[in-house]
Amino acid sequence: MDGQELQKIAGDCTVDLPGADLEHRLDPAWELYKVQGKVFMLMTDMPGHPVVILKADPDDAVALREQHADITPGYHMNKRHWITVEGGGTIDEKLVKELVSDSYRLVVGKLPTSEQPVDPRTYGGRA
Repeated sequence: MDGQELQKIAGDCTVDLPGADLEHRLDPAWELYKVQGKVFMLMTDMPGHPVVILKADPDDAVALREQHADITPGYHMNKRHWITVEGGGTIDEKLVKELVSDSYRLVVGKLPTSEQPVDPRTYGGRA
């Protein structure tokens, strides 16, 4: 999949996430996806190619980077807690959807219980 398809799939995933909002900053090259004001996904173009930046569990982030050449440390983010996903041969639609959902759940899980739009432990079939 190419970078534009990657961004389309990732953006489409957010439509069904309760409380997810898209915010454009002053720089139109960045799209921020938030839940209750907290960022769980960013999309931008790194020189010449579209990318998606997602929150990830640190252990999962290491494993993902080892398994996929198209996943690197988070661009302009904490390299331990964020990953950058580029379009490429090792990335498919199923993986993109899982990564977006995982990022969303990680952020929701850090919100006060009263502000959580879903239970992050069970949302999306995870238990």
